Amino acid sequence: MVHQYKNNGYNIVLDVNSGAIHVVDDVSYDVIAQYEGHSLQEVVDVLKGKYPIHEIAECYQEVKELEEEGALFTKDNYESYIIDFKKRQTVVKALCLHIAHDCNLACRYCFAEEGEYHGRRALMSFEVGKAALDFLIANSGNRRNLEVDFFGGEPLMNFQVVKDLVAYGREQEKIHDKNFRFTLTTNGILLNDDVMEFANREMANVVLSIDGRKKVNDFMRPFRNGKGSYELIVPKFQKFAESRNQDKYYVRGTFTHHNLDFSKDVLHLADLGFKQISVEPVVAPDTEDYAIREEDLPQLFAEYDALAAEMVERKKTGKDFNFFHFMIDLEGGPCVAKRLSGCGSGTEYLAVTPWGDLYPCHQFVGNEAFLMGNVQDGVVNTELRDEFKCCNVYAKEKCRECFARFYCSGGCAANSYNFHGSINDAYDVGCELEKKRVECAIMIQAAMQD
Repeated sequence: MVHQYKNNGYNIVLDVNSGAIHVVDDVSYDVIAQYEGHSLQEVVDVLKGKYPIHEIAECYQEVKELEEEGALFTKDNYESYIIDFKKRQTVVKALCLHIAHDCNLACRYCFAEEGEYHGRRALMSFEVGKAALDFLIANSGNRRNLEVDFFGGEPLMNFQVVKDLVAYGREQEKIHDKNFRFTLTTNGILLNDDVMEFANREMANVVLSIDGRKKVNDFMRPFRNGKGSYELIVPKFQKFAESRNQDKYYVRGTFTHHNLDFSKDVLHLADLGFKQISVEPVVAPDTEDYAIREEDLPQLFAEYDALAAEMVERKKTGKDFNFFHFMIDLEGGPCVAKRLSGCGSGTEYLAVTPWGDLYPCHQFVGNEAFLMGNVQDGVVNTELRDEFKCCNVYAKEKCRECFARFYCSGGCAANSYNFHGSINDAYDVGCELEKKRVECAIMIQAAMQD
C-alpha cells in the first residue's frame, strides 16, 4: 500500500507497510501513481505527453528496484503477528489514578463533569492508592518499568496523597525490582514552589493544561464563578517549564469550534517561551456548540499546514519547539505491538477511581458497562478485557485501508464507542485530522533534510 500527497512544495510517497518515505520529483511522483499493475509501456502511454519518454522509463526502472528492495509496494505481514501477540497472557503496565474526582475549574468541554465523572465528588485515600500500586506490581509479570499518572479532576487538590503514594512506590521499587515512572496532569491553579520542587524530583513528565490565547483559554477554562484562569497560571507554567529546562513537560490545550484558527494558540504558547506543546481537537457530540464538525475540516487542514510551515521556518532561526502531534519517529518509533493496538486500554492500561474501581481508561470512568473490577479483587470482567485485547487495526474495517493506521494505531477506543457504540469502529472526524497531522509531520522531517 502506497500513499502519495503534496505538502508545502514537497512530493511525498509513503510506503505504508514498510514505513519507507520517499521525497521525489514530479515525474517520479506521477510514475509511482501509475506503476502498480501496469507495464512500462502502459505508464509511458499515460505520461508521454507530460514528460520525456526516457525520463519516464528511468523512473519506472527505479521504482521497480525500490519494490524489489522492499521499499515500495510492500506487503502487510503484521496481521498474523498481532493475532499471536494478543494470545499472550495480559500484564498491566500502567495505571491512571483518579486521585481527585473534584476540580477547582469548570471547563466547558470537560468530559469528567467538573471532575465528578457522572458521580459524586471524592478524593482518593492513601489506602486505595496503595492497593492500586500493589495491584499494578502483582499484575505486571516480568515487566520492570511501570507507569502511574496522577489524574483528576485536579490531582493537586489531593497533593498529600500524591506525595505519600510516590514515597510508597519508591519503597516498593526496591522490594520488587520495579521502576515507577510517575506523571502528573494539572490545571496549575494550586501549583506552587513546593509542588514544583516535588515534581522536578519525582515526576518523569508533567502535563500543564492551558488552551492558548487568553480569550480562548478563559472562555473554555473558567473558574466556577466565570472568571478566567489565564493570568494566574501562565507565570506559574513559565517558571515551571524553565525549572525543568524546557523538557519533560507539555503545555496541553484543547481547541474547539470556537477557535478553529488554533494554530495561533500553538504559536502563542511558543511565543510565551514554551518548547513542548500539545493542542488537540475537542471530542464532543454535534449537539455541543463547541464541537468540531465535518464542515470544519478544510479550515483545520489549512491550519495544520500553516503550522507545519511555520515550524519549519522557526527551526531555521533557532526558535523551534515541539508540537506533540507532529512528533513521529520515522526510524525507530514504537514497537510493532503498540503500532498495531495503541495505548493498551482495558488490558495493559487501566484507570482507577477514588474508590478503587477499575475501568479501561479515564474516558470510560462512570460508565458502569465498562466496570472491570477493583484494586482488591483485580479484573473480574475478563470478557470485557478480552474484547479490548482484540482491539487493533485489523479489527477495524476503517483502518484496514488507511495509510495512517500504523501511526495512530487505530485511534481511541473511547471515542469510537462514544460515536458508534463499538470500540472497534473509529471516530471519523478524528481520523481525518490524524491523517492530516501525519502528513504534516512527515513533511516537516522531509524539510529538515534539505
